Amino acid sequence: MDLEKYLVRRGGAAKRGDLLRAGFRRPALEAAVDSGRLYRPLRGVYALHAADDGVLAAFRANGRLTCVSAARFYSLWALHPPLEVHLSCGNGVPKVGVIDHAPCMHASEPGHPVAGLADVLLHALKCLPELEALALVQSATGRGQISADFLREKLIGNRNGRARAVLGLLIPRADSVLEVLAHTHFVRAGLTVRMHVPLPGVGEVDCLVEECLVVELDGSTHFEPRQVKKDQRRNNAGMRGGVSYAALLLRRRGLSLRGHGGRGPGGAPSADTWQVCSRVTPS
Repeated sequence: MDLEKYLVRRGGAAKRGDLLRAGFRRPALEAAVDSGRLYRPLRGVYALHAADDGVLAAFRANGRLTCVSAARFYSLWALHPPLEVHLSCGNGVPKVGVIDHAPCMHASEPGHPVAGLADVLLHALKCLPELEALALVQSATGRGQISADFLREKLIGNRNGRARAVLGLLIPRADSVLEVLAHTHFVRAGLTVRMHVPLPGVGEVDCLVEECLVVELDGSTHFEPRQVKKDQRRNNAGMRGGVSYAALLLRRRGLSLRGHGGRGPGGAPSADTWQVCSRVTPS
């Protein structure tokens, strides 16, 4: 087994004991340090020079990455990069630049300083603003990594009412984080919305609002000439079928899975975060 590949899979760093148990010999570890391939960021830990900063922070604090700081290790949708490191240290001792969560209660990979998926999501539901927690949980439940019922069973009592309310916003299918946000905002506005609706002669549309308005959530392809013509054909077919296909192509400004976006109170997108990129009209 290649030492550097092993470390890359673990965020770029590992404790000496775990490396020895994996079959690497101490002379080989020391030789890697002497040659400059590895370094020791702290006693008993070997790391690549490109090691993940969060993983190193977890080793330094003797904790596990959790909540939004662990999202990338499970390929979860994170609306914003964390400003502080979210860890589960289990000792309650305050640490500068660290948000310390409750102790982990579920299985995780031995030796890897990242909490198990169940703890990551439970911590997020209790910690993050509503939409940020929803994005993480939706991406995990939508891929079948964990069930909403399992999480709900862990969130008993009045103090977890807010976290359970986030689970109530989950939808059966979401192909992107933008769909999660759009659905939530439509519902909060008092509108009836169905997602991924097949319409005769049109095909599947992203959102059908109040059974009369189609809303397509913007991807970059909507501005390509071929896609504009396709949207026009879908619009005309929808009009013939009695559906108002005034398709609003919506984009959330600045949104990327690991990027920044405008935020209002409680972490929700601010009013100017949404824009209508274009409107398809009948021809």
